[in-house]
Amino acid sequence: MSLWYIIVAFVFFASLLTGKNTKKVKKDLPPGPRRFPIIGNLHQLGSNPQRSMFKLSEKYGSLMSLKFGNVFAVVASTPETVKDVLKTFDADCCSRPYLTYAARISYNLKDLAFSPYSKYWREVRKMTVVELYTAKRVKTFQHIRQEEVASFVQFIKQSASLEKPVNLNRKLVKLSGSVICKVGFGICLKGSKLANAYEEVIQGTMEVLGSFAAADYFPVVGKLIDRITGLHNKCEKVFKALDSFFDQSIKHHLENPNIKEDIIELLLKMERGETGLGEFQLTRNHTKGILLNLLIAGVDTSGHTVTWVMTHLFTNPRVLKKAQAEVREVIKNKDNITEEDIERLEYLKMVIKETLRINPLVPLLITREASKDIKIGGYDIPKKTWIYVNIWAVHRNPNVWNDPEAFIPERFMDNEIDYKGLNFELLPFGSGRRMCPGIGMGMALVHLTLINLLYRFDWKLPEGMEIEDVDLEESYGLVCPKKVPLKIVPVLTQWS
Repeated sequence: MSLWYIIVAFVFFASLLTGKNTKKVKKDLPPGPRRFPIIGNLHQLGSNPQRSMFKLSEKYGSLMSLKFGNVFAVVASTPETVKDVLKTFDADCCSRPYLTYAARISYNLKDLAFSPYSKYWREVRKMTVVELYTAKRVKTFQHIRQEEVASFVQFIKQSASLEKPVNLNRKLVKLSGSVICKVGFGICLKGSKLANAYEEVIQGTMEVLGSFAAADYFPVVGKLIDRITGLHNKCEKVFKALDSFFDQSIKHHLENPNIKEDIIELLLKMERGETGLGEFQLTRNHTKGILLNLLIAGVDTSGHTVTWVMTHLFTNPRVLKKAQAEVREVIKNKDNITEEDIERLEYLKMVIKETLRINPLVPLLITREASKDIKIGGYDIPKKTWIYVNIWAVHRNPNVWNDPEAFIPERFMDNEIDYKGLNFELLPFGSGRRMCPGIGMGMALVHLTLINLLYRFDWKLPEGMEIEDVDLEESYGLVCPKKVPLKIVPVLTQWS
């Protein structure tokens, strides 16, 4: 708490020194809570901003204004206002504000996730979607997913034979990390010299990108505050480790001519001009920026999604029994389970949708910025306004979902709502120009892993633990994983 007082004091005195009177044109801004001098509404965010914003929106409306230091922001919290931001005014709301440490980590915004909306962004987005994320490309990497899931199943079998609990959070993130490293870098993490470096890079990058950066909200003294808190030095350390990891990965690729199908190869082709990017030439830093997006979007999301699904199944025995019965009836004695089997598993698909509804991994979409003055819902949204899309609030809206806090997969029965960006009641991957392009790659691994876990094993809690003891709280960061690891015991069956 003392550190917070130091920050406020710094900002206060800097504001006194630099303050100046400016005349502002009166605008009809969205309503919002009262603000403290200097810090605005920062004190109201709490440890889970998506929840705090949801509570505030219940009082101040579906489009609400907030002030964070020097930053004016609006929050969209209902399907109607979110649709305005992500569809009706998507072109005017899809840019990004400059985020100090995201810019550093992404090689000065040479990636896709944090880069502002521009001609360069449009060309690279189009090219990467065509080259990296098509259904055909996802299919190309299917054998890698199958190999890694098979290895994961063997580990679960060993734990089952010893009646040993498995930390699903950790093991599933390792699984998705192994897949991403093979798909992206042609690297087998098991036994690789890069394995330790990889884990350090991932953890550090997610921590930096999920941290509160004073430099983004207090231009005068923010960087000084970040030096005091250690965030600036941490970012530099992480960036150097990340850059070294990419250099070693690219070197590994170039020294192994047999590696031809990984994403590094596709990006190097873009560097060499073998795939057209209009007037833009991809550089090595562009390649690294795009690889960064692959790491942060691909690693945590798949593993944590499966963890949340298993958590909700465990805390809802009726649903677990029903899902498992369906999987075993459809798969029967088939040993070679494939991703396509999900198409025959209607109830499991509902379970996944309900998990993505109640625990979206990115509850607040990456911050957007208005590229010009616009009007949404009759309110003025000035140019440079930061725009937060509160997916968590949409998914918990009682006007949209009956009993929104309850886990009820059957709500999707005879319901066309899907998570692919066209239904604004369910948007775990966003929508519009900035929608996550890797949804197909990530969900393919989710499907394959879940089918194997439910078909091949029964599950029980460690001795002395009850269902009520399973924690459902999420951590907050760039993504929101389960806060307390899910540790459960696999049980061998005739299908193991």
